[in-house]
Amino acid sequence: MNPETIAARASHNVDPTTGAIGAPIQRSTTFERDADGGYSRGNVYSRVGNPNREQLEGVLASLEGGDACAAFSSGSEATAAVFQSLSAGDHVVVTADCYHGTANLLRDVFARWGLDATFVDATDAEQVRQAIKPNTRLVWLETPSNPMLKITDIAATADIAHEAGALRVCDNTWATPILQRPLDLGADLVVHSTTKYLGGHSDVLGGAVVAKNVGQAKDAFDRIRDIQGTYGAVPSAFDCWLVLRGIRTLHLRMQAQCDNAGKIARFLSDHPKVEAVHYPGLASHSGHAIAAGQMKDFGGMLSLQVAGGEKAAMRVAANLKVFTRATSLGGTESLIEHRASIEGPGTSTPDNLLRMSVGIEHADDLLEDLSQALG
Repeated sequence: MNPETIAARASHNVDPTTGAIGAPIQRSTTFERDADGGYSRGNVYSRVGNPNREQLEGVLASLEGGDACAAFSSGSEATAAVFQSLSAGDHVVVTADCYHGTANLLRDVFARWGLDATFVDATDAEQVRQAIKPNTRLVWLETPSNPMLKITDIAATADIAHEAGALRVCDNTWATPILQRPLDLGADLVVHSTTKYLGGHSDVLGGAVVAKNVGQAKDAFDRIRDIQGTYGAVPSAFDCWLVLRGIRTLHLRMQAQCDNAGKIARFLSDHPKVEAVHYPGLASHSGHAIAAGQMKDFGGMLSLQVAGGEKAAMRVAANLKVFTRATSLGGTESLIEHRASIEGPGTSTPDNLLRMSVGIEHADDLLEDLSQALG
């Protein structure tokens, strides 16, 4: 089935006892053993498996065109599980413009465990190739990237990783499988913060890793599955139910958010008080052609740089009435934040940059709000 149909039927699971078409929430933490000591009904303990989590994992695997999925309690934990599947002394190549939480995990946590990381501009395939070492085990990228919306050629970097015998991992949170399916383009693993577009309502934390059950990807996923059960950083049954609830409207929300983001990007690109707009849907964007080739649409995220520096950017954010000043993204409401102050000391994000998560409000209201805030 098409991803839109899979999404619309995400929590459609007819209960054999009641006939209910929505999956019930199974809150039990433990399950009865058979008289002979077995578990013929498939469930042992909710840290290891739960019916709601299994349904969510099945839906996410189908949406991404994968064979297996492991759900986690947050996107950061899903990311950490991928790095935990590696060994001390291994090397990873990472896109430099990545979510600051991913960079912090590598620099502050896994570096102390002996995991080596090289950050490169992954939009330049040659930089990725030059960063490969004999002990490189993984190439990690985000596309579009956070917060500069840089676009990386997934297929090209997958080829480079595979030539080196390394895994190719793509954080697909910003695009979602409705817009982009990295596994179809050569990626081995796909990571999501299900908190964002998949949940879609800013009311649940979660993460996931999706894989094809072939070769290196299968071996890596088997380790990630073991980590999931051993560490126990799993979503609750209710969290899984909420994400499934959100997925049912994913394709409709994404269409509205992409449409709104495109209109806003075009408006801002012509505004005299905007220094730069970062949105791959603009023909002027350096990654526009690649994005058009690997994405169905250009997403609901964009960043703008306000003329006049940090104070001017903060003033614009403060003057907005419809946009809410808040971290996170992917919900039905429009959010905006001064990204450099979130990322803290050492950030490479320009101090006049505002990151915007465009919601499903009427575009005219959003444009009017931005117009009055910019003056």
